[in-house]
Parts: sequence; C-alpha cells; structure tokens
Amino acid sequence: MASPSSRNYCVFMVFSIFIISSLMVISASDLNQDFQITWGDGRAKIVNNGELLTLSLDKASGSGFESKNEYLYGQIDMQLKLVAGNSAGTVTAYYLSSKGSTWDEIDFEFLGNLSGDPYILHTNVFSQGKGNREQQFYLWFDPTADFHTYSILWNPQHIIFSVDGTPIRKFKNLESAGVPYPKNQPMRIYSSLWNADDWATRGGLVKTDWTQAPFTASYRNFKANACVINAGKSSCSSNSPSSTSNSWLSQELDSAGEERLKWVQNNYMIYNYCSDAKRFPQAFPTECNMA
Repeated sequence: MASPSSRNYCVFMVFSIFIISSLMVISASDLNQDFQITWGDGRAKIVNNGELLTLSLDKASGSGFESKNEYLYGQIDMQLKLVAGNSAGTVTAYYLSSKGSTWDEIDFEFLGNLSGDPYILHTNVFSQGKGNREQQFYLWFDPTADFHTYSILWNPQHIIFSVDGTPIRKFKNLESAGVPYPKNQPMRIYSSLWNADDWATRGGLVKTDWTQAPFTASYRNFKANACVINAGKSSCSSNSPSSTSNSWLSQELDSAGEERLKWVQNNYMIYNYCSDAKRFPQAFPTECNMA
C-alpha cells in the first residue's frame, strides 16, 4: 500500500502535468489572433482552437484571408499543405502586398497540376507597381503529402525566399543602380485559393476538373519576427525594447546558404526572367546583370 507521501507526490505530478499541458495549449499559435477571413462565404475556416486554417475552392467560389497586422520588414514563416490529387487549374497564392497603384508585393504562388505531375512554385517581386520578375521552381518533395515551411526574409539588404529553411531565391536591394526596392510601404499578408485555369496549368491547356472539388489548402504554425506598423509607427523603432533582438534586419546568407541557393537554382529552377531573351530582346533588366 502506498504511503501518504507517495500518494501526495503522485497527485502533485498529475497536477503538474495538467498545468504544463494547459500552458502548452495556451502558448500554441492561434491563427485567430493574426488573421481574418476576407472572402469565400464560409469556404475559409480557422479550426482546432486557432491551430489550423483551411481554404476551399469549388465551382462557385474560392476563398481567402489576410493578416490583421501590417509589416515593414520581417522574417515571416508559414507552414502550408497544398491541394492534393488533380489540382490542375488551381492557384494557391501566399504573398505580402501593400495597396495603391504603385504597390509593393512579394509573392509565393503554387500552380496546381495533374495528379503525378509536380507543382510549380511561382515567385515574383513588385516594387512601386512594377513586377515582371518571375522565377519558377519545381520542389524536391511532394507539397501535398505534408506541411512544409515557406518563408520570406525581407530586410533592407534583400528579400530571400526559402522552403523548409533552404533559400531558393534572393532579390537584392539595388537602389544604387536605379532598381526600385520595397522599403517604404507596409504590407499585409494575403492568401487565397482560386480558379485560374485560363493560364495556371500548361498555359491554360489543362482545365480544372470540378468533379474533384472541393479543393483544400491548409495552413498552420505562423510565425512573424517582424516590424509591425501601427498608426504609422514601427515596433522596431530604436526606442522599442525588442529592437536589440531583431538580428534578421541585417541577416545575410552564409556560405552554406549560398551553396544551397545555387543547388536549388541549378537543379529545380524551371524559369528565370533574367534568362528570357525573347521577352527582353533589347536588354535584360538591370538587376539581372548585377545578381
């Protein structure tokens, strides 16, 4: 028979485990705090106490959400699990964007494909309303089988797109050479799942198979180590107590990162605007000659 002290110890341990478990639930990322559903008439949902967000697309409509905060520079991570099966014609867009006719934008777009064919990851950077800086990639894994982390590092030096911590693209700040760079306009995070079968898959030759609907993309584990803009003021101002922890503001790729970037671009890049002589017969954009 257990002694009173043993019973008290067991009760203490059970109570401690309960408290720790409760704290773990409380500290889990709550997407309700960071995002709001903006369209889709019920097709977008935040479930599991804010741990999971899903977007859905059917023949009537797609769906989308946006961040509650605006950011001006940041390290932003989100885990996505893309539409499985025959996703041809669908586009899952996940991007940062400002407003207005001279907007800035940093894009991830995932172009669906027929079952068994790879997704295309489409990236672009807009500055002062000008884009046309597309780079496209295949991924080295199935992005529909599990969640993977898609990241944007945006600081005054460059924009780095990464997948599961592996950099796939770097867009440098070349304002000194006359290339506009996103630096003044706060941006929100947006995401949407929509039908783009007029262009998304093989230039529009493959249409969306609506018998496979609804199509669903899922999101979780959002993290933003970023400068939040509120009433025109940045949380990263010199007077902010957290300013000393913003090492990402000056973060560069180390030699290993540069090697991984080259590996992706040599093996998985399928389109680079800086190599498209038909598109730019006179001369490539300035940044292409300085990358």
